[in-house]
Amino acid sequence: MSFFTLRAFMIYLFIGAGESCTKINENLHYSCMGRNLSSIPPSIPSSVQTLDFSFNFLKHLQKSAFPVLSFLRVLDLSRCHIKHIENDAFYNVKNLTSLILTGNPVTYFGPGCLNSLYNLQRLDLVDVGLVSLLLQMNNLTRLRELRVGTNNLQSVSLPPFMSSFKDLSLLDLHANNISIIKTDHTVVLRKIGRNMTLILSRNPLLHIEPGAFKDVHLRQLDIRSAFLSFAAQKVGLKALYGLNVKRLMFGNNRDDYKIFPSESDYLDGLCSIYFHEVYYYIKERPSGQINIFRCMINATIVAVKGGLIRGIPYVPFNEIKELYLIHNQLDTVPGRLLSHLHTLEKVVFTRNVATQVETFIDMPKLRYLDLSSNQITLSSCCTEVLLNTPQIRYLNLSLNPQIGLSFQAFVGLDSLEILDFHHTKVVSMGYLSVLSNLKYLRYLDVSYSSIIFTNIYCFYGLSSLNVLKMAGNNFRGDVVRYLFNNLTVLEHLDLSYCRMVEVHSSSFKNLQRLRLLNLRGNNLMAIDFLTHSNLKQLTSFYVDKNSITSIPLDVLQKLPTNLSEFDLSSNPIDCSCSQTDFIFWIIQNQNILKQAENIFCQSFSPSPDFRAADFDIDSCVHKKRLTIILSVCFVILVVVLSVLVYRFQFYLQYCCILLRGYRSPAQQECSYDAFVIFSSYDEVWVMNELMENLENGVPPIHLCLHMRDFQAGKSIASNIIDEGIMGSRKVIVVVSQHFIDSAWCRFEFELAQSRFMMERNANIIIIILEDVEERKTKKVFGLHKHLKKNTYLKWSRDPLSNMRFWIRLRRAIIDTKQ
Repeated sequence: MSFFTLRAFMIYLFIGAGESCTKINENLHYSCMGRNLSSIPPSIPSSVQTLDFSFNFLKHLQKSAFPVLSFLRVLDLSRCHIKHIENDAFYNVKNLTSLILTGNPVTYFGPGCLNSLYNLQRLDLVDVGLVSLLLQMNNLTRLRELRVGTNNLQSVSLPPFMSSFKDLSLLDLHANNISIIKTDHTVVLRKIGRNMTLILSRNPLLHIEPGAFKDVHLRQLDIRSAFLSFAAQKVGLKALYGLNVKRLMFGNNRDDYKIFPSESDYLDGLCSIYFHEVYYYIKERPSGQINIFRCMINATIVAVKGGLIRGIPYVPFNEIKELYLIHNQLDTVPGRLLSHLHTLEKVVFTRNVATQVETFIDMPKLRYLDLSSNQITLSSCCTEVLLNTPQIRYLNLSLNPQIGLSFQAFVGLDSLEILDFHHTKVVSMGYLSVLSNLKYLRYLDVSYSSIIFTNIYCFYGLSSLNVLKMAGNNFRGDVVRYLFNNLTVLEHLDLSYCRMVEVHSSSFKNLQRLRLLNLRGNNLMAIDFLTHSNLKQLTSFYVDKNSITSIPLDVLQKLPTNLSEFDLSSNPIDCSCSQTDFIFWIIQNQNILKQAENIFCQSFSPSPDFRAADFDIDSCVHKKRLTIILSVCFVILVVVLSVLVYRFQFYLQYCCILLRGYRSPAQQECSYDAFVIFSSYDEVWVMNELMENLENGVPPIHLCLHMRDFQAGKSIASNIIDEGIMGSRKVIVVVSQHFIDSAWCRFEFELAQSRFMMERNANIIIIILEDVEERKTKKVFGLHKHLKKNTYLKWSRDPLSNMRFWIRLRRAIIDTKQ
């Protein structure tokens, strides 16, 4: 494939991929952002209400540019390289309420291109190269927001027809080229209404005609970084006399650390402006002390942000409710200056360099105090800091070096609802019950406060606590087991990074309303405690970055039924066939597992980033089946062998003896001349006839009889083999009906056969004591065959026959003996 063909193919793939838009909400919201499209895809349904078509290519807008989308309300065409907008370009989308054309280099607006948008409420023409607001949009009487910042407008003057735009609430003219504002430029502003926000920030204002804003009523005026110099700002503020504005924002919000002259009347222009809220942004350093607040004494909200001011004089505020001193150079929290201000409700003193706190005294309406992100060190808090402030609800001392708590730290502060100490070293909380009187406290954050909890009653009395954050602290002994017992309404508990190794199953037994439990970053290996029946309301559980290798199936089956967010990522998961139930659960529950893509196998994995969800469970199933089959076969084999061993245990024992080899009769010394195999029913004949004639005869023949000669305590089988068969030169078998029916007799005969068969010697002497049917002799293995091939003796009661019987028997035994 040539280079040009490959390049064409890649372009085709890229454009083809762009033809499909992302469905945010079925039939209602679609995003085609950055797809290199030059027209609206036909796949967009006619019912769409919101369409993001930004960062595409629509250089010319005409009537055919859009299909009929009667329900479309929001259309974003930001940075689509639009240059020409023809009349009726938006006719097919005329029901729009928001049109965003930000960042398009428009050189031509058709005279009536916008007038078909009767319902338009928001129009964004930011950075489109506008030089004038004289656009034909007189039909847009419902317009609420007009954003025309970052253009080249030189005047705030609005077209006369806009005086009928009574709903206009935002006029954004930031970063234009407006340098002069005259009285006749603000005529329309006086007529529009009293609920409008005017943004003039980052304009090079040089001159404002005095009285240009007289009788103008605004909701907000933003003139931050809107003057070319300090002198222009001083004169400009004075020229705003007669302005009535709810919120005034001025100063410099850019990083510009110039030194400006601290003239005493620098901010006197504020005294002629009617405002309720004032926000002063300072990025410069005054050359001396200035009275910032002299003309702000009637404001209800005062904010000074980002200044390099180092001190504040006493100010007799009349109606102040909120005071913000943020990111200044103040080294002391000015409690003394603010004390006795009975109207003050909120104080935010953050990101300063304060190390000390002056006491706040007699402030009956103070509800909110934020002293975070300073350098405050207190040896005793907090009653000593807040005297007679009974309505205090919010206290934030986070991100400070150290706060010490006394035993009565919060006496008189019973109304506290939110208390924040995070990333501040808190002394004494771990072993004192300093919070016991805060029965209305709903939120407590002591995360990373270097606390070692040793007292199980630290949170005693907090009957209303909903949120408890204590990450990064430590616990001694078994304190966690009892620490939360009385927090019955707790809904959010953060115990992350507390170096916990285990959690007792009863630690959360009383937390029936708990919804979020965060145990991230500990050393837990098990989560059995989560199966406690009282945690029915738990919806979010974070146990990522622990030491969990597996979770038993019975624990997984008992997880809270409402659990919808479970973070198990960054644990050393054991991906082995012994954990297939756990791995299968991970695969099946991707919908509730947070960061499921970060659940990796730490063992039996081909690579460190091998995902647990990619583990091949099927291979384990085959292995498991094979293992089960082999196990079953092994069990069957063991059972069969056990049965066979039990059934033929005597034969096996005798075979072992045979395997050890025989000693030939000439080499071995036998204890007996003959071993007699007989049934116990024939014992009388053996004792009275056989033993009497052989042992008492001449020469005497020593017989081995089981009831006399077998060793006591030794197994019968061993006696038969050792004493009887191996210890005797001959074997005498007394065959009778009882012999045939005796299992022991059959067994002894079979053993005798096996021995003499190995020795190739006919040392078995058979005596037929009584006639036995031929078919019955076949019941004894080898007996019928032996009788056919070998001579046997038959007992008879005839005296002459008996004489011959004993002679022949004695000769059969003695021949071998000699």
